[in-house]
Amino acid sequence: MGYPLSAAAFGLGVAMLAGYAGTALAQKDGGVLKLYHRGTPPSGSIHEEATNSTVSPYMGVFNNLVMYRQDEAKNSLETIVPDLAESWSWNSDGTQLTFKLHQGVQWHDDKPFTATDVKCTWDLVLGKSKAKLRKNPRKSWYKNLKEVTTNGDHEVTFHLKRRQPAFIALLASGYSPVYPCHVPPKTMRTAPIGTGPFKFVSLKQNEHVKFTKNENYWKEGKPHLDGHEWTIIKSRSTRVLAFIAGEFDMTFTTDVTIPLLKDVRSQAPNAVCDLVTTNVSTNLIVNQDTPPFDNSDIRRAMVLSIDRQAFIDILGHGETLQGGAMMPPPSGVWGMPPEILQQVAGYNPDVEANRAEARKIMEGLGYGPENRLAVKISTRNISIYRDPAVILIDHLKHIYIDGELDTVETSNWHPKVARKDYMIGLNLTGVGVDDPDANFYENYSCGSQRNYTGYCKEEMEALFKEQSMMTDQEERKKLVWEIDKRLQEDAARPMIFHNKAAHCYQPYVKGFVTHVNSVYNNWRLEDVWLDR
Repeated sequence: MGYPLSAAAFGLGVAMLAGYAGTALAQKDGGVLKLYHRGTPPSGSIHEEATNSTVSPYMGVFNNLVMYRQDEAKNSLETIVPDLAESWSWNSDGTQLTFKLHQGVQWHDDKPFTATDVKCTWDLVLGKSKAKLRKNPRKSWYKNLKEVTTNGDHEVTFHLKRRQPAFIALLASGYSPVYPCHVPPKTMRTAPIGTGPFKFVSLKQNEHVKFTKNENYWKEGKPHLDGHEWTIIKSRSTRVLAFIAGEFDMTFTTDVTIPLLKDVRSQAPNAVCDLVTTNVSTNLIVNQDTPPFDNSDIRRAMVLSIDRQAFIDILGHGETLQGGAMMPPPSGVWGMPPEILQQVAGYNPDVEANRAEARKIMEGLGYGPENRLAVKISTRNISIYRDPAVILIDHLKHIYIDGELDTVETSNWHPKVARKDYMIGLNLTGVGVDDPDANFYENYSCGSQRNYTGYCKEEMEALFKEQSMMTDQEERKKLVWEIDKRLQEDAARPMIFHNKAAHCYQPYVKGFVTHVNSVYNNWRLEDVWLDR
């Protein structure tokens, strides 16, 4: 018995593939897509990383079982289509998800792809295999996955401990590629092998990452590009100016800030720039295991010191958004609407009243004008982290906290916060899938590597599970709002603002669609072509 959502999504996939076939004659083959990158990717192993610094360039090396439509801007359950899977179906109680796989698919080293590779991938993520991932940031996504079994070479079943209708949404993310059984994790970090439209060529620290066309790609007629190359330029102003000058075909994903967008539009008026929400939030992380931040009162005081609108006005020219853990509407599917958000403690727009309350809390803990708390504010050493961190330091001064900026290089940032080697941090949290199952389990669930603050409450774990099992999505949404409200009032990972930024490309770049509720899922690049 098929699950209704899978049947609908499969139908969309068939329609999409048919549509692509109908427009193939208009597409041109050839050319290398030239992009810039903001820094050297920490590795090429998508399953081990928590940043689009890896997933954007490397997604085209791989395939998923299913994926979000690349030509549909808003990810949802209805936009999931087949990839390595030909089709999928649920059993009657929604606890077994079975995929029938494409035959004749080969890895880049010419070995055959089989169902065993799928099982190996998720055994690796679950920590069941002899081989081990060095980092495993999305293991928490699969708390409900009991095992993966195969039925011959071309059928695989995911067995769940309980019903989870949105489980397939996790598999559609750019963060969920299938890995080869025969290639060890160490090799996947430095020279990854996939089944995807592009092969990895080389990475040179602080210079470039290069990929070339997979001439034996199993999807007929794809890819159209001969390859794509990413030049690493750490200075954002320098790299944006290089794009304006025509040195690059495309910017790094949503790298163009709202202030810089004005420069691009005035100096390169023919460039296509999509200003979108990104499902990346700027937030405060506080190490709850380290005194004095193990005291919930001081964390509450810190939240009350934040003037969210100031961040939005200064960094986003009024365009970025307030919200809770889930991305706010209209682009976000699950975020609290404004009338609900205004009821959340700490979202009172009277900043001076909030700060007065915060100072009373701090004074009750023994702090004051003559006894200020000195702290390090750690953040990643790229501008989208540094700039808001400077504003945060200014806000904390109002409540007797003096912050010193501690910048951390990209390759060290996520490992540092994952091992809780920080006091206070200004962080950006990107959510790979706009669904509560991805966000809650990855960022707020007990024991998750990405739960950087150490937040852990049994009653919240029960609510995470309850919403995950719900089939009525409107009723689920109401519970998600209540969970989100509690996360904000617990200062689990206080949200400062939700980002908006622009992704720009030259007008001759065709077949690329910027997604509006994730920056992680639209980088397969198999449909992109150059109309020169």
